[in-house]
Amino acid sequence: MMNNGTETLKEFLNYIQFERGYSAHTVTAYQHDLEKFLNFIYKYDSILLKDFGKIDRQAIRHFLGKEYEEGNSAKTVARRLASIKSLFNYLVQAEVICDNPAIHIKTPKVEKKIPTFVQENKIEDLMKMPDAVTLIGKRDRAILELFYATGIRLNELAGLNIGSVNPQEKLLRVLGKGNKERIVPFGKPAKNALESYLKKRGESWASPQQTPLFTGRGEKRIAVRTIQQRVNIYLKAVLGGRTGASPHTLRHTFGTHLLENDADIRSIQELLGHSSISSTQIYTKVNPKKMKDIYTDAHPHG
Repeated sequence: MMNNGTETLKEFLNYIQFERGYSAHTVTAYQHDLEKFLNFIYKYDSILLKDFGKIDRQAIRHFLGKEYEEGNSAKTVARRLASIKSLFNYLVQAEVICDNPAIHIKTPKVEKKIPTFVQENKIEDLMKMPDAVTLIGKRDRAILELFYATGIRLNELAGLNIGSVNPQEKLLRVLGKGNKERIVPFGKPAKNALESYLKKRGESWASPQQTPLFTGRGEKRIAVRTIQQRVNIYLKAVLGGRTGASPHTLRHTFGTHLLENDADIRSIQELLGHSSISSTQIYTKVNPKKMKDIYTDAHPHG
């Protein structure tokens, strides 16, 4: 093992990328957190990098304290700690060390912000914003309809091909985080918007199945950045300039409207592709009254 832990880090990153199937984005985030940690350990006591088994709770706590001193938020510090815990879990599994020193360190409490969403009565206004005649207008309308209809993530939408859509059954095959596939239904408005856009583009459901569903200039797959910029323009207008509008707002709108219309939280979790229910529970905060109604209806002593 090299004296600065570089080899260990490389092995861990390979493991999460190739064996666990983490996305490139996640791997980069882990790398960033752990390089910071190892640089700190090097200055703290460089001998520890020769034997990870000697890194103790104390050293990790010192690192987290320093992160706070540098003005990082609880959310960032919590993420750094999660990365450290994963690294040590891996080292325990690989039998490089016996115990995970990070295991009993408490994760900082992170305030979960209630997400921005579009009120149901504003959805029609939002969908009418793109120009109904031009190619870009038709594309943007189809993007907005699909985001709202399925609640998929930004990267998931950008990665769709014509073959991802089953127009007869109105089902969408989505490749989510960790390369997990899920099937999401959509409705008539999204189907109509997609068909109108494809027709204008000179494509159809019978086009080569690997053709990108949404394209930018020169028939190349649309860039994530383009989707963000276009969606933000429409959302800002409909939300009256409220901050924090992004494609993710439509994902939150999807989750919120499902809950408002009596979908159960497990189904919402499934549709959003959340790996744990805790991510989905944010929607119960958006609408505590709704939760109370669900409880009253469903609980025998409610």
